[in-house]
Amino acid sequence: MNCTWKELPQLPLTDTSIRNTKPREKSVRLYDSHGLYLEVSPTGGKWFRLKYRFDGKENRLSLGVYPDVSLKDARDRRDQARKLLANGVNPSENRKAQKSARTDGLANGFEVVAREWFAKHSPTWVANHSRGILSRLERDVFPWIGSRPIADITAPDILAVVRRIEGRGALETAHRTLSNCGQVCRYAIATGRATRNPAADLRGALPPVKGEHLAATTDPKRVAEILRAMEGYEGTLTVRSALRLAPMLFVRPGELRKAEWADIDLDGAEWRFVVTKTHTDHIVPLSKQALEVLRELQPLTGRGQFVFPSARSNHRPMSDNAILAALRRMGIPKDEMSGHGFRAVARTILDEVLGIRPDFIEHQLAHAVRDPNGRAYNRTAHLPERRKMMQLWSDYLDILKAMPEVMPIRQRA
Repeated sequence: MNCTWKELPQLPLTDTSIRNTKPREKSVRLYDSHGLYLEVSPTGGKWFRLKYRFDGKENRLSLGVYPDVSLKDARDRRDQARKLLANGVNPSENRKAQKSARTDGLANGFEVVAREWFAKHSPTWVANHSRGILSRLERDVFPWIGSRPIADITAPDILAVVRRIEGRGALETAHRTLSNCGQVCRYAIATGRATRNPAADLRGALPPVKGEHLAATTDPKRVAEILRAMEGYEGTLTVRSALRLAPMLFVRPGELRKAEWADIDLDGAEWRFVVTKTHTDHIVPLSKQALEVLRELQPLTGRGQFVFPSARSNHRPMSDNAILAALRRMGIPKDEMSGHGFRAVARTILDEVLGIRPDFIEHQLAHAVRDPNGRAYNRTAHLPERRKMMQLWSDYLDILKAMPEVMPIRQRA
């Protein structure tokens, strides 16, 4: 009988005998015990293998390559395989099943699912928001649990991740990371790769973040002083116009600086745009005073895309620091007013001083406002009343600027 293998009966293997075995013209097998043998190829490779019978058929199982797998390791693997055989399990089929499970686990690992979730939702987010989420995941989450099957991740696993962030003093980032992990887990449930969200079990596990509201003074007398200082600003017309419109329109700073002429209807006295935070359509009625500012600025920037272009390029909007820097140059401290603070000023004074209905104010702030039936108001809801409110607000700001001692007025819109 011809055979391509040469089997060499011998005493159990030793590390010395394995090292000293030289390759031959044909592959040879050096037997150890209980089916374990070393196969030496003509090129010098040395493989540990196990020969066994299952269901009456001869099988072979690779146990690793020497010297990466030592003789002791090979014997341990042989013994594990023999235990499987004793329990009626085919070691080869068991290995295939484990490999398949690892492959499935990798495909459904936390990082894979998280990146899929990010790719699906990030096109609807603003760039800074997207970068922040991905940065947190890549820096603080993926290195620790990214390779784990998402279905196997537990609440303590996620808690260890956010505790590590909390430990370096970034409590707010820890809260945001926990929220992102919860969103990924909910996505895994929706796509059939997990059955529950372990992040939901961590409610209250982190200490609350102490609120740090964006600076804004709501005292009418101090607001009057700030408005007068802004009126006397001697910088560029672009920045001066943005400063004058910021309190009048009380939109988010990013929405103001990114305003485009194509969205502004001077004849119709409206500015229509998509709210960056909620991705919903919004209408800002323009008062006579706001129209005056825009018409003065239009000859300078009206031929470009942006109402407030960057000083360096007409193809980019004004820097997000331009208004803040102007406020600081005028001596208005950072703990007293910010670009975002004009929204708080309008919300407070419109309600407490001018007596405007809160739902009108909230809708003009582009907040989520619902009617008694739970339906969200559309962008044109109460538009006539909001037009009156915006004109009343601009008139009141003029009164503040003109009167040394501010006398509150109260009028229902």
